[in-house]
Amino acid sequence: MKNFIQPGINLDCIAPYVLASGAGFQDGAEFAVASTDAANGAPVIGVTSGVFTLPKAAVAITRKTVAYWDNAAKVVTNVAGSNLKVGIFQAGALSGDASVAVKLVAAI
Repeated sequence: MKNFIQPGINLDCIAPYVLASGAGFQDGAEFAVASTDAANGAPVIGVTSGVFTLPKAAVAITRKTVAYWDNAAKVVTNVAGSNLKVGIFQAGALSGDASVAVKLVAAI
């Protein structure tokens, strides 16, 4: 097929701030997980599919509910508001838990 470009799982992104490998970030309307460390404004490969352990807000999480990215706090949450929809929680978590597993799903 002549018009196919790539599967779209690992994409060229620009780090919106200093990123450590495995950190979630928002690049425009897209959410990804950094495949390597990156300086603010540097190119980074963002992984947009898969299940990742991500830092979470201090809220209780119910398994198999929608996950949103709070770009101000740099955490996943179950609060929609103006947050970007990024996936599905793969596990439940208590409000005091620091992280939770999230399956990334296209936000559009």
